[in-house]
Amino acid sequence: MIRASTGRRWLARASFLLAAAAIAILVVFAGLKSFVMLGVALAASAVTLAAAYFFLSRRGPWRWTSLVVAVLAPIGVIVGFVFVHLLWVAIASGAVWLLAGMTARSALADGSTDWRMPEYVAKPCGRPFLIMNPRSGGGKVAKFDLQHRAESMGAEVYLMSGPGPVDVAAVAEQAVAGGADLLGVAGGDGTQALVAEVAANHDLPFMVITAGTRNHFALDLGLDREDPAACLDALSDAVELHVDLGVIGGHTFVNNASFGAYAEVVDTPAYRGDKVGTTLDILPDLLQRHRGARLSAQVDDEVISAPDALLVANNPYGAGDIAGLSRRIRLDRGVLGIVGVKVGSARQAVGLLRGTHGTGLRVLTAGTVTVMADAEHIPVGIDGEAIPLPTPVVCAIRPRALRVRVPRSRPGVAAPKAPVDWAQLRQLAAPALPQHEPAVQEQGAGAGHQGGLGGAR
Repeated sequence: MIRASTGRRWLARASFLLAAAAIAILVVFAGLKSFVMLGVALAASAVTLAAAYFFLSRRGPWRWTSLVVAVLAPIGVIVGFVFVHLLWVAIASGAVWLLAGMTARSALADGSTDWRMPEYVAKPCGRPFLIMNPRSGGGKVAKFDLQHRAESMGAEVYLMSGPGPVDVAAVAEQAVAGGADLLGVAGGDGTQALVAEVAANHDLPFMVITAGTRNHFALDLGLDREDPAACLDALSDAVELHVDLGVIGGHTFVNNASFGAYAEVVDTPAYRGDKVGTTLDILPDLLQRHRGARLSAQVDDEVISAPDALLVANNPYGAGDIAGLSRRIRLDRGVLGIVGVKVGSARQAVGLLRGTHGTGLRVLTAGTVTVMADAEHIPVGIDGEAIPLPTPVVCAIRPRALRVRVPRSRPGVAAPKAPVDWAQLRQLAAPALPQHEPAVQEQGAGAGHQGGLGGAR
């Protein structure tokens, strides 16, 4: 329950006043046209999303016609508003609505720090061992001189410079056998997951150096993604975060495991050479269910039937994120975040506008998830790498299994935005009821006389 302070009450009231002002702008300056404006905007949003679905699920003339429609629909709305001299009204009303939402979130923010992961004392490490991929992130290892900087700070560096693939898990195991008391990776999330598993199994601290392309895991740890060299400060002045690890079919993941459309695309050999072209070529067969296994997922007592895409994340992503592209508030909740998406028709695609209330979207949390299919093996995208696994596939979580060593001074994680709950906001905005002091019963003379006798005794 949010504490109803005076400041919060006035912020809640301001949000209602701003919302009313946004509506008033439409009514006063557009009159009856305001209802037409709202209907046209909603219709354009639905048309754009439906056209985007047809663009992804069709080939030939249908695809390119749909692309034209998806681009022209919002442009047509803007041109229409300009033609009737109402564009400024729409912009002004939208800006006030945005301000109302910001004010509402400020009123509903509880000010607690429960979203922060606790920090633990990091013991000094005498033999840190770092694995670096010079090709990761477009060559960040060389660009930021990570190898020499790490070696100057006392770390042993293994450079993945061989012509063939490197078994990084075996390299990490060999380092542990040789006395390494810290393992770290400068590379992508997939490489980090392999070494993190070794570190967790030996109860050793683990370091993340943001030399990958997207660095999703590092983002949720609050590390500096713009300057990988800053992550090396964890060798000298650090704290520990105890985070969860996802487990799937004998593999570990730090971010997520994906099933269905994305995994099928990534599993295609041509994907590495032409990601966009391969995706556009394969998606029509996947969305029309001419290709790929039919999936279902058992999540506790609930079943997600025939999703086109299924995402199982090491801790839930932020509200409204259906693709695992956002960030996770914490990595130590001990639960998996599950998102199932079904878009077998344009109608279901438009239904995604309703967010979690749409029939094509399921968002759940659980400790374990079992994914079943009508095929003996299915591709699974594990931290961006496609791996074939036998079905059924069981996903689980290892609570706080990994000790991540991070610099004491780092960008950190931003506080999560509170969802706008207008019912709760209305309670906050209501006038505070006066607090009455409990009545004090007057004591009569007889009572005082009895007290005196008691004292005399």
